[in-house]
Amino acid sequence: MVMKQPVTARFQIPPADLSGFFTSFYAAEVSPDGAAPLTDWLHPEWGGLRIFCGATPESRIADQPPLANADLVLTGPSSVPLHFSIGETRIWGVGFLPLGWATFVGQSADRYANTVNDGRTNGDFTHFVPLADRLTQELRRQPDTGPADLFAIMEEFFRHEAPRFGNCDPRIQAIHSALIEPELPDVCELAELCGVHPRTLERLCRRHFGFSPKLLLRRQRFMRSLTRYMLDPSLRWIGAIDPHYVDQSHFVRDCHNFLGMAPSEYVNLDHPILAAFMLERKRVLGSPVQTLDRPLPH
Repeated sequence: MVMKQPVTARFQIPPADLSGFFTSFYAAEVSPDGAAPLTDWLHPEWGGLRIFCGATPESRIADQPPLANADLVLTGPSSVPLHFSIGETRIWGVGFLPLGWATFVGQSADRYANTVNDGRTNGDFTHFVPLADRLTQELRRQPDTGPADLFAIMEEFFRHEAPRFGNCDPRIQAIHSALIEPELPDVCELAELCGVHPRTLERLCRRHFGFSPKLLLRRQRFMRSLTRYMLDPSLRWIGAIDPHYVDQSHFVRDCHNFLGMAPSEYVNLDHPILAAFMLERKRVLGSPVQTLDRPLPH
């Protein structure tokens, strides 16, 4: 007898005309073994949209009030972990690249940094309600509808129905491209690479990326180290730490800042959902987490 996995995930690369806006489209089925929901901690990432058919999550981030009973959830870019628990459900989601957030969400990213929001009650996100309704109605009408058909609905929505806000500022892509380079610059070098004044860089990063350029550079360095270790624990921390760290204590301090705990504490937690997502994401997209995705031309 084949045991059903508690979490199955499927990722899809966005079509070429949408590739500059999204990290990925994904679908997942969560089937806990027993009555207890699955619990996990999501690492820092870009903003995202998730739609649930079945159980809805209880989510908590930073010092924000917990969110429950929401089937359409919008998260802003994060620099701290999102703790959540969820029962049996199906999930569809998209990860917004910074350009995608500016284009399809249209709100200043720093306003929603480190927040989790009910898309049906927050007026800044209600333009995504038709997508949530269409996906859940299709699944209720045809319970066996496969991910490919549901991905097609998502593509159609973002291609033809979703409102677009403002113009595509080319500086967003320039900053993003510089941020993901292995040889991380400092803030002044980042501004020079992007051809903007440091004060302009600060304003652009907060509006479109959610955080200051200094914090974004630190988050990139930290996420490269964390994902190396989670995908290959045999490296041990000393083998996974990014060369831009001065020493292991420097990395441990960042771990407390970005995860609220020591590296060993985070890794020793159960990650039933995150582990499944990272492995499948790396297999399909070549990158295990959003923050390591390269911005593509749109």
